[in-house]
Amino acid sequence: MASGKGGMVKICLVRPGATSFDEEGRMKGCLDIPLCEKGLQQANSVAKEIVQELSQTPEQSSFDAIYSAPCQSAQETAGVLAKAVDGRVKLLDCMQNVDHGLWQGKLIDEVRRTQPTVYKNIQEHPEAFAPPGGERLEDAQDRVRKTVEKLVKKHKNEFILLVVPDPLASLVRQLLVAGELGDLWKAEKDGGSWELIALQGNRLAMV
Repeated sequence: MASGKGGMVKICLVRPGATSFDEEGRMKGCLDIPLCEKGLQQANSVAKEIVQELSQTPEQSSFDAIYSAPCQSAQETAGVLAKAVDGRVKLLDCMQNVDHGLWQGKLIDEVRRTQPTVYKNIQEHPEAFAPPGGERLEDAQDRVRKTVEKLVKKHKNEFILLVVPDPLASLVRQLLVAGELGDLWKAEKDGGSWELIALQGNRLAMV
């Protein structure tokens, strides 16, 4: 559990806009891929929605900090958001997306067709996900927890924006609100979405 008593940290969790790999249904993992044209449009739409949300809460009309994962799609999305809210982006190298090893670049449907048992097992037990030469999901969860704990401790009673690609964003969300991880395959595709999460008492969920 994260330390800290009282107060509340608010986090705006943003998934980057889509890349060409997302549109093609490929696993991008930690590959550095820029936003595609549709992804840039999604990033701008998210920025407009967040600005509108902020305008409805004048007591929190800006973010105390804006953080981004190091991948290009996250940085480009964060840049659009930072410009819209007049902020500055700080990179979190430890928020690199899950390394899918030899599966990076593969079509998700290809894995489903050629390795149906593996595909099913990952759906049912995503925490055991470990592609050949890649990162175990449990290891990714550990580094996500350490990073989020530091952010929560640093930003007590503050409002931060965090841009992280899926599936790592799904790990962040699970850590913040608990619950099941869900279908990891569906979480492979970024598409420019966002949500507000409030941590009462600055305490993280147990997963």
